[in-house]
Amino acid sequence: MRKIAWIFMLFVLAVASSYGQQTTSTQKNNQEKQKGLKDYYSTYFPIGVAVSPNALQTDEATLIKREFNSITAENAMKMGPIHPKENEYFWEDADAIVAFAQRNNMKMRGHTLCWHNQTPAWMFVDTKGDTVSKEVLLKRLKDHITTVVSRYKGKIYAWDVVNEVISDQEDEFYRQSAWYTICGEEFITEAFRYAHEADPQALLFYNDYNEIDAVKRKKIIQLVTDLKAAGVPIHGIGLQGHWAVNEPSADQLEKTLSDFVDTGLQLQVTELDISVYSKEHSGRESRPEDEHDVFTTEKEQQQMEIYKLCFELFRKYKKHLTGVTFWNVSDRHSWLDNFPVRGRKDYPLLFDQNLKPKKAYWEVVKF
Repeated sequence: MRKIAWIFMLFVLAVASSYGQQTTSTQKNNQEKQKGLKDYYSTYFPIGVAVSPNALQTDEATLIKREFNSITAENAMKMGPIHPKENEYFWEDADAIVAFAQRNNMKMRGHTLCWHNQTPAWMFVDTKGDTVSKEVLLKRLKDHITTVVSRYKGKIYAWDVVNEVISDQEDEFYRQSAWYTICGEEFITEAFRYAHEADPQALLFYNDYNEIDAVKRKKIIQLVTDLKAAGVPIHGIGLQGHWAVNEPSADQLEKTLSDFVDTGLQLQVTELDISVYSKEHSGRESRPEDEHDVFTTEKEQQQMEIYKLCFELFRKYKKHLTGVTFWNVSDRHSWLDNFPVRGRKDYPLLFDQNLKPKKAYWEVVKF
């Protein structure tokens, strides 16, 4: 009888031990399932995403909260949407995004205070429709920056102050925008000063694309170096990171990061996506051969490899890289859906149209 009782006790202990191991394993798996990009990179840098206010009202909101710890307004804080008329501001969308960030203890980046695109037409003309003077335009810029930055003081930790002022033409330094035509380069230095006056604690970035191109990179570096030398309050460089399956190469990206580190400014990748199509820089209409350009197994593999490469180098430069932000949440919506080929769908992000992690996601977190 005692022998039977002893055997039964051993059986109970074995079952309990097995159950405990299964429970521990299940808990571990559940914890792993709940981890997001922000958790994998918690000792490296914040992982952000650009959002619309609508995205925060859909099932994307749950994914955003799980995966990211920083957000950027995709469009809601640009000059046109937030300041459509001289004496009229539209705060609703921007306020909603800032409130979401605060509720969920997320960092908030401001994008963008001065840009040649999405600037309302009234900014450059008087009541007669004539082009305003430099003094008037700088006053309007100061009023805009002061009003916007002051509203979110203490809530936005970093601003893209000036966006894309460097020309893509090899023989031209500054983009010939209305800002430059009226004010010369002075609008750049003044924009940083206005932003710093409105919020002395905010980090201020110059933000640009095609930074992996050696010629343009050299000009960006010259710009920020000159700003620093002139005592302009600039703290960082935003590398947009609109890349593709055919670029950058390992050497190209390594050289890019190394060159920018030498400026002494902090770096952030501010608008990351990797198109599944070869890089094109100019918009065009669709062609018959584009119809079969879809998310094939080959493109999936190419995208995985580029994402893996990028994050390997991002981790290598973690002492200088203070944030990585994806431009849009998932393949459900991307600005690349219509650019450069109008009407063409792209698949540039880590989550598919059903918000499920793609294979590239696991390459990013597997280290």
